[in-house]
Order: sequence, then structure tokens, then C-alpha cells
Amino acid sequence: MSIHFNLRHLHLFETVVASGSFSRAAETLGMSQPAVSMQIRQLETDLDTTLFERPQRQRLTAAGQELLQHARILLAQARVADEALDALRGTGGTGGAGDEAAGAARGFRGLLHLGVVSTAHYFAPRLMHAFHQRHPDVRLKLTVAKRSEVLAMLNEHRLDLAISGYPPSEADLEATSFARHPHCIVAHPSHPLVGRRGLDWADLRDEHFIFREAGSATRQFLEHLLQQQSIQVRAGLELAGNETIKQAVMCGMGISFLSAHTFQVELEAGRMALLDVRGMPKHIDWCFVQRRDTQLGGVNAAFRQFVIDEGALYAACRST
Repeated sequence: MSIHFNLRHLHLFETVVASGSFSRAAETLGMSQPAVSMQIRQLETDLDTTLFERPQRQRLTAAGQELLQHARILLAQARVADEALDALRGTGGTGGAGDEAAGAARGFRGLLHLGVVSTAHYFAPRLMHAFHQRHPDVRLKLTVAKRSEVLAMLNEHRLDLAISGYPPSEADLEATSFARHPHCIVAHPSHPLVGRRGLDWADLRDEHFIFREAGSATRQFLEHLLQQQSIQVRAGLELAGNETIKQAVMCGMGISFLSAHTFQVELEAGRMALLDVRGMPKHIDWCFVQRRDTQLGGVNAAFRQFVIDEGALYAACRST
């Protein structure tokens, strides 16, 4: 059987799946819902298969799930090819090394879509802004999500680039460290332990700890450190998200272990304080993450090199 579809059909199909409905896909694509439905029906006819389960058409069939995997790979490769060609447009070149240099000299164009874990969004806009100043024709898109969601988007070819706090264990993903990621213990400025020098972890044993939700990278890091110290602390409260935890700390509800990126403004304003615990801050690495099976080109390759070369400067923050 010969397969009849084009990239436009694949893009429409992937948009329907990603948006979760035909109507939202129509809004995203600037089309009418009947037009989207008609093109999906045409794609099913061309492929001689059913892609969505009837009657609601909200779930994919086995054939639809198979096509989605290949569609995302093909669309990702098409983006890479388009970016590489876009870097050469206007140079009159044929793809040689001199043409690549000329393309870089006049600046890259295309879409830079970066996915980051929630903690990285405190510095990611600065990073993207600095890159955009050098390449003003680049369009920017930033997706902020949980670590598991960001890595899933990479694996599913919905993202080409990501920044995460822990190197992924997935064999299909490649991580490159580019900056240190400090974590500290914070408290309300009037807390009795604020100002005491050289605190031990044992001094925190009876304090009310405000924990991040289970499964978060920050929670995993803290549990690892507590295990190293062979102590248990009082879990006074468990909250989801850095912003909620900061509000609880500033209300005097307890102390917490947070990424230093999250509380820079509050620290400067005197609304939170660092506890001077021996061995703190503790660090993990910020990593630039990409798929192993996709060679980055054009704007994506340029941004990766920018992050590796200069990312540490834009990710720097106060932690003592």
C-alpha cells in the first residue's frame, strides 16, 4: 500500500492530538472546525484506516497512536531541515562552510521553543532574551512544566530543547551540564535560628519543615541529603510549587529547602532569610537536554552552544 500524506496533514493531525480536541486545534491553526474534521477524514481515507475512536473522536486508535509517533519524528526533522536552510537564505550560498558562516553573521531565524522545569523559569527568560538580542529575527517560545512532562515532550518530539535540574536516566536523551544549581534552607527573618552561625543538621531536627510535593526534584534532593545525614525532620506541611512554599515561609509556618533561584527577590526585600547550615548550599547541575536521535541545526544548535558557553552567567544567583 502506498501512503499518501504530506507534512501539512501530519501537522494538522499532531495539533489535534496535542490540543485535545478538534475545536481547539481549529483555533490554534486559524481554521474552522469543519475544515479540520474534513482534512482528518481525508487523511484517514488516504491511509485506509481510522485514527480516532468513534463517536467522540477524543482517543486515538492503535493506528492513530502509531502514526503519531512517526508524525512527530518527521515534523521534528522537517523543523531541523527548515532551520538549516533558513540560516542560508539570503546568502546566495549552496551550503558550504562559508555559507554557514555568512548565515551566522547575519543572525539566525526561526522558532526557538525551549522547555524548562518550573525552577528554571526564574532565569530562562534572561537566557532567551540575551540570545534574542544577538539574533532578533528568532521567535521565542517557552514551555514551563514538571520535569516528567518536559522529558516526555522531548521523547515525543514535541520539544527539541530543554533545561532540567537532574540528568535524565532515559537512554534516548543526552544531557550536558552548564551551570551549578544551589539549594538552601530558608526561614522567616524573625526565626530563632536566623543569625546563628554554623548550624548542624541536628539543630533542624525539631523544626517544622515545609516539604515540596512528593516526586519533585527538590523533594528528592532533600530526602537524599537527610538520608546522608541519617536524621529525620518534622514534616510540618507539604505544598505543591515553590511560590506556595515561599508564602508559607514568609508567614512563619516553618522552614524549607528550596532552590536559590526561587527566592532571590524575597531575600533582597528582607522577607526571607538563609539559615547558616554547615555544608550549605548544596548543589546539583543545570543540564541542557536534547534527544540523541536528532541532530540540532540552525537556531537550535546556536542556542545550545550559547547555553553551554554562557549559560552559567545567566543562571547565577545569591546562595550565601
